[in-house]
Amino acid sequence: MYLLLLPLALLLTPSPQAVQNKKLQILKPSLHQYEDGPALAPDYTWRPGDLVHLTFFVSGFTPKGEDRKVGLNYRIDALDPKGIKLVETLTGTVDVELAPEDKEWLPKIRAMVQVPPIADTGDYRIEINVKDESSSKEAAEYLTFRVQGRDVAPSDSLVIRNFRFLRSETDGPALSPPAYKPGDPVWARFEITGYRMAEKNRFEVEYGLGVELPDGRRVYDQPTAAVVADESFYPKRYVMGVLSLNTKPDTGKGEYFLVVSVRDKVGGQSYEERHTFRVE
Repeated sequence: MYLLLLPLALLLTPSPQAVQNKKLQILKPSLHQYEDGPALAPDYTWRPGDLVHLTFFVSGFTPKGEDRKVGLNYRIDALDPKGIKLVETLTGTVDVELAPEDKEWLPKIRAMVQVPPIADTGDYRIEINVKDESSSKEAAEYLTFRVQGRDVAPSDSLVIRNFRFLRSETDGPALSPPAYKPGDPVWARFEITGYRMAEKNRFEVEYGLGVELPDGRRVYDQPTAAVVADESFYPKRYVMGVLSLNTKPDTGKGEYFLVVSVRDKVGGQSYEERHTFRVE
């Protein structure tokens, strides 16, 4: 009796039917604060400007030819709550040759997306699509993640939102009541929204300030305090404005009006509002 010894590679080779029935799968998609960090729980809350690191594995692909070449193409999209892409579609390939001992090997794919600095609050989504070039099979998966952004109500026309007087340059709760001593700097912050955008989400907004007395006399005027212009892949729905005004040691005590004016250079809009503060 003779014992037939077959090569190990032949013994481990699946039948054509088994290969045909394998399902391409995206396994263990997870989000991390940093590359290869611990996977975060689904209820983790992200902040504007955070870097979101993504990892996942792919199984069920079919190595091609005698050199057992793996060819996977993948694309990743990150979407805001309205389905708008945060960045251009991320694409990549896995192009490797497997050795016989690599039969359990699975590719680990990494990607990174930044939460927009002006992100709205809501549930964001990462969509993953993978294609096996050898078998033409495709797989899709998605993850959602929660972002706690700044609450800036949308507007169809140019407007100021969330105006607040502050004690210093640092943002925080509004000063209540907005009262300053002679010689104190007067700080204010706000958001501007409702401006128009041109091609490539380009916008240009300028704002200025004035100070008026209760009788309407203007005692200070700075028509252009700042200009904010930019373009980006992801539309910047609002911009943040900051103003400062230096009172003098001999500034008269009483009530004043800070007049904030905004101009939309792309859309040809203008807007103005007044806010009361006291020197006492």
